[in-house]
Amino acid sequence: MTADRPGRARIPELSNIPWGGPKAITDYAKIGRALVRDLGGEFEMGAEELYAVLIRSFKGHPILALLGAPDVRLRARRVTRRLKRAAELQRGSAVELVKFHQQFRKEFIEQLPSIRDKKKVEFNWDDD
Repeated sequence: MTADRPGRARIPELSNIPWGGPKAITDYAKIGRALVRDLGGEFEMGAEELYAVLIRSFKGHPILALLGAPDVRLRARRVTRRLKRAAELQRGSAVELVKFHQQFRKEFIEQLPSIRDKKKVEFNWDDD
């Protein structure tokens, strides 16, 4: 991990892609989408596992019996809701990466053939 760019060093799949052309942008979008989808899946599974652990760990706890045991489920749901929200936001990131690639193609790639195909208009001096 480098001191000047600590976040980039954690994701070598993306940071090692040089911005050298359209293929690099396509690769960046594909790899980024795969990473955020994996991260979203991990957050979703983590939320389910954490909920089960919290319920199991505090169920029947003597102090919680005094406070009201049903409160454990409610509090566990509130805690894990944040992880589920993070998973949802990662799915949104995956969608945005697809849109990023589509926007690039719209703005640059799909316009290039039409620019190349246009012939330079020359003035004809011989016509009267």
